[in-house]
Amino acid sequence: MNKQLLFLLPFFLGLALRAGAQNDTAGIVVHKDPRIDQLVNKQIEINDITTRDSRRSAAGFRIMVISSNNRNKVLEAKTKMYQRFPELKAYMMYQSPFFRLKVGNFLERTDAEEYLAKVQKLFDTNVYIVPDTIEVKPEESN
Repeated sequence: MNKQLLFLLPFFLGLALRAGAQNDTAGIVVHKDPRIDQLVNKQIEINDITTRDSRRSAAGFRIMVISSNNRNKVLEAKTKMYQRFPELKAYMMYQSPFFRLKVGNFLERTDAEEYLAKVQKLFDTNVYIVPDTIEVKPEESN
């Protein structure tokens, strides 16, 4: 019987110590250095500056003008687009084996549809609207 009590004695002592420790936590006071707030505000400012470029883009639409493996043909289409629609920014990209030309930065599909009929008249290829990540203010990036 004494062996059983000796075995359980550490268990009960541990419970008693934990109960006493919980009562002491109500009196904790934290002293914060006021420079921490300055550091946090400085980090917020740095994050704002470094993420500014990524906030210039949004989900939107562009007009796919041409997709061809002939680079010169795509460059001619780009020139024709700039001559006819100087307000639309052109984006030429290469995805092997094709060069692709997309134009415009349209937030709404209806805005892209207004230009679509005009662009289709210029080209004999299949011109259509594609969803894309667009520049919200392309004039600022130049």
